[in-house]
Amino acid sequence: MTLDFTSRNAIDPAAAAAMDTDRLRENFHLGSLFKAGTVSLVYTHYDRMVVGGVVPVGAVLELPPVKPMGTASFLERRELVVVNIGGTGAVDVSGVSYPLGTRDMLYVGLGETVTFSSDDPGRPAKFYILSAPAHRKCPTVRIGIDQAKRLDLGSAETSNERSIFQFTTTIETCQLVAGMTQLAKGSVWNTMPAHVHDRRMEAYLYFDLPEDARIFHFMGEPSQTRHLVMAKEEAVISPPWSIHSGCGTASYAFIWAMAGDNIDYTDVDKVNLGDMR
Repeated sequence: MTLDFTSRNAIDPAAAAAMDTDRLRENFHLGSLFKAGTVSLVYTHYDRMVVGGVVPVGAVLELPPVKPMGTASFLERRELVVVNIGGTGAVDVSGVSYPLGTRDMLYVGLGETVTFSSDDPGRPAKFYILSAPAHRKCPTVRIGIDQAKRLDLGSAETSNERSIFQFTTTIETCQLVAGMTQLAKGSVWNTMPAHVHDRRMEAYLYFDLPEDARIFHFMGEPSQTRHLVMAKEEAVISPPWSIHSGCGTASYAFIWAMAGDNIDYTDVDKVNLGDMR
């Protein structure tokens, strides 16, 4: 097994406002998460969230701890969300196997051991993982995409017709909140008008778009916006002080996940579009 591990320090808004494109990407852009036979982990210092990708090809891959955790196992003091964006596969949780098709999600509670496998090495699963510290054990739960709470919002007229699939709102978690948004064909905008939530950081994974398409992800304080150009299956860290919005050259899907002081999905501070700069 290959482990690819990096960490990202927390950046304050004044420092981010002074960064050029390369430095913004070094601090907030997450690329190359899905490499064959590899566990790729990024440990962030925003609410200690870990963002990663696991692509089993043939051999089963285990989820190892990394040094900043200071623990003997990955989930010794953590909880985990896994979403499969590739071929069919399975996640083994302390000896119990949970099959995951494309866009299915699994929540794993504190203290478990986890391994990953693909049904077909020729079309491997791509497991997107998100983890945050946990103070208690919550039950492991599999939620198929057809079981997620669905909200249909927006319109074709505003180029943001979309379906939101809330994975964690109906189960117990300590601090992880996660779901997926699918834009309708012809719609390209997400999360505009924008918002911030100083109580929680967030991470986005953009996927399900053509290889040559791109998404312009907007970040920064509302009065100091910046952008990052994102390709298929790339992720971005959104600090608590930052907006998080995107506009694509084609329709797409993205997985959003938050960690922080509460798990109230609707607890956001809306930004007046006229106040953005």
